[in-house]
Amino acid sequence: MSNAQTGLIAGLLLTIAIVLGGWSALLLAIVVGGAFTALGAHRDGTIDLGALLRGRNNG
Repeated sequence: MSNAQTGLIAGLLLTIAIVLGGWSALLLAIVVGGAFTALGAHRDGTIDLGALLRGRNNG
């Protein structure tokens, strides 16, 4: 299992643990699951989150 898959599962499980039920829980699950998937993909080397943090004006 890749880091992205592990991150997705962890994010979804944490979301279920925090909020149970309702539309807000669904939206929170999507946001948190996406964030953890992005972090896992970053650890796999698939995407570079550092590029988002550096911005456009580097000098």
